Amino acid sequence: MAGVSVPDPPARRLASNVLGVAILAITGMQLMSTLDGTIVIVALPRMQAELGLSDAGKSWVITAYVLTFGGLLLLGGRVGDAIGHKRAFISGVGVFTIASMACGLATDGTLLIAARAVQGMGAAVAAPTGLALIATTYAAGYARNRAMAMSAAMQGLGSVLGLVLGGALTVISWRLAFLINLPIGVLIIWIGLTRLEETRHERLKLDITGALVATLGCTAAVLVFTQGPPRGWLDPWVIGAGVAAVLLSIAFLVVERSADNPLVPLSLFNDRNRVMTFVSLFLGGGVMLSLTVMIGLYVQDVLGYSALHAGIGFIPFALALGLGNVVTARLAPHIAPRWLIIGGGLFVLGAMLFGASLTRTIPYFPDLLLPILIGGFGIGVISVILPLCAVAEVGPREIGPVSAVTLMVQNLGGPVVLVVIQAVQVSRTLYLGGTTGPVVDMTSAQLDALDAGYTYSLLWIAAVAILVGISAFFIGFTAPQIAAAQHTREAVEAGEI
Repeated sequence: MAGVSVPDPPARRLASNVLGVAILAITGMQLMSTLDGTIVIVALPRMQAELGLSDAGKSWVITAYVLTFGGLLLLGGRVGDAIGHKRAFISGVGVFTIASMACGLATDGTLLIAARAVQGMGAAVAAPTGLALIATTYAAGYARNRAMAMSAAMQGLGSVLGLVLGGALTVISWRLAFLINLPIGVLIIWIGLTRLEETRHERLKLDITGALVATLGCTAAVLVFTQGPPRGWLDPWVIGAGVAAVLLSIAFLVVERSADNPLVPLSLFNDRNRVMTFVSLFLGGGVMLSLTVMIGLYVQDVLGYSALHAGIGFIPFALALGLGNVVTARLAPHIAPRWLIIGGGLFVLGAMLFGASLTRTIPYFPDLLLPILIGGFGIGVISVILPLCAVAEVGPREIGPVSAVTLMVQNLGGPVVLVVIQAVQVSRTLYLGGTTGPVVDMTSAQLDALDAGYTYSLLWIAAVAILVGISAFFIGFTAPQIAAAQHTREAVEAGEI
């Protein structure tokens, strides 16, 4: 129940020009969070070697962040509505920055993983409120469109810059991959305090229970697959985590059905097309995260690339993904979405099948570059069309909430699928006589087993890509409906409706 509204702040004129320092604060957080995601991938092997992380611990460095970010994302947006977007944005950036410092100074894996989870909490508040501040800072039309474009550009820049910068910093120390956030975060907070205006807010009853239950449920599912290979699938701890995942999933449905302001309105699932879209988004998010992490680790652990070499070698993936985005945005109004999704999935499938045939003696060009380009393009196709399917046939007032649910589903799918893929990789490696832990301690035979484990896991990513195509086949939205959704979303973001 939306309680009493706080009186509106004094009327002010919205900015008609984005050439100011305010946009640096708003888009700076987008850059920082994207940088963090790509930097960590290339820094993982160094973290594992220095802190003595197990393979499960290495997995949690990524999943702890993504789980809390995805699980608390909707709650983070509501926090902005409840206390004001400026206050929430600065608080989220502050938490993210302090947690980054804790990551950089961590002396063991437990502290690092805990700090990564807190990082995700900060990002879950700062990311949605930052986007909301664009609408309350810049006038509808040209200025707001430019601000949105700059925000998207920062994400693209962060994904590429993070690979190169992360590799360069990790050569010196992996800790710099986190500590670089400190000066950026302090600058964003200073600009936010001095240049951003507070927004109208309401006294809302936040669905904290729903957010916690969703996050804990996904965490329990992740525990099953991270602990299954080393402990055994019939270990009481693994079975207990599996039971907890099921019970928490049921509890989430009960909580959302009775909540005054549910994070996920269950009415969204009355439409079969939207349900299958969410299934595809969940699996598609898993394919994207798993592909980037497994290839990023493969080139360092097995092929012996340095962090900088790995980062530079991954740039074509980001460029191919961007090309897939552009091509799909043009094709979406003319081709039924199911065929675009299936087509993108076929690109990923082909890349993974080819990648599964690689060995640790292959050269980068063309053997590794080819699947990186093909897979990146396919991911780019899927990552554009599925969010459009999610908002198809949705009214202008509902586009914002549905888009937030879409982002949450995609972010939660990433770590859940990733840990399944990593469990497969570890199990296959151990079955072939390999071992876990830092690569520097492995013999040549153990490296061969690790090589086979990684390439075998790519077959499982290919299988998930097939599942994305199967679920997409049941999405019945038409090209005109997608075109209408595209236009409506652009108009909503521009403040025209």
